[in-house]
Amino acid sequence: MQNNKNYGVLLANLGTPQAPTAAEVKRFLSEFLHDQRVVDMSRWLWCPILHGIILPLRSPKVAKLYQSIWMDEGSPLMVYSKRQQQGLQQALNIPVEMGMTYGEPSLLSGVQKLQQQGVDSIIVLPLYPQYSGTTSAAVFDGVAKAMKQVDVVPDLSFVRDYHDHPLYIQALADKVRQSWQENGQGDLLVCSYHGIPKRYADNGDIYPQHCEQTTRLLAAELGLAPEKVLMTYQSRFGREEWLQPYTDKTLQALPGQGVKKLDILCPAFSVDCLETLEEISEQNCEIFLHAGGETFHYIECLNDSAAHIAMMASLVRERL
Repeated sequence: MQNNKNYGVLLANLGTPQAPTAAEVKRFLSEFLHDQRVVDMSRWLWCPILHGIILPLRSPKVAKLYQSIWMDEGSPLMVYSKRQQQGLQQALNIPVEMGMTYGEPSLLSGVQKLQQQGVDSIIVLPLYPQYSGTTSAAVFDGVAKAMKQVDVVPDLSFVRDYHDHPLYIQALADKVRQSWQENGQGDLLVCSYHGIPKRYADNGDIYPQHCEQTTRLLAAELGLAPEKVLMTYQSRFGREEWLQPYTDKTLQALPGQGVKKLDILCPAFSVDCLETLEEISEQNCEIFLHAGGETFHYIECLNDSAAHIAMMASLVRERL
């Protein structure tokens, strides 16, 4: 541990618009949806659709959604990410910087800030518990691209995933238990994961297996029978088939199957963001209640909780 001064951590996440405006959302979505890890269509076919239809139509709509969740300090994803960075730096007592795959602060700026502090060995921690080519691999690509722009390439260690890490499962379970203590236990616990096109999984992406393993381990930690836990996928985009069952369709059907009290959490998200605070906590809550549900409890992400910071610190210490 005497070489700690040379170590640093790059906390990586997806990113967020700089402001809840159509222009900033358009700028962010353009960078995000240009990544072939995210959308693998041929560029000559995709780019006209993206710039001619999707960005002009979606940007103002998405900006309004961001406005509904924006915090005083900024975008929730950025606010919680900064708190995570500060908490982890305090826990480890080594430099920790943030880098976003899309938008600011960039992965390159994170690497440069670490090197300016004398760091020559960087542990890259993408905050995606379950591996997917659309997320974790996109961070790897971004770091590799950043390396082309630095004079001295640092020693690198990359945390690919932590979907089954005991401290991660424990932290999720603690969040669920806390909700049960405050609100009572629902009829069913739904684990809603961000979806990916089914074709990606068919072509070998291991993401669904990781999601299934996380759900199994969480259910075991909570002592829940299999019929008391359900796994779904949210946030689909476009017309092709994505991983199923879909969260919105499932929540629409559950009240008719006797599920009136629902607990839902999003284990794939390390911080609360548009997909959790607006899509799940607002849109899907409305779907469930409108279909005859009685109580809907969204269980917040791990965010900057002490258990989450301790888990991140453990992941880093394993590589020091």
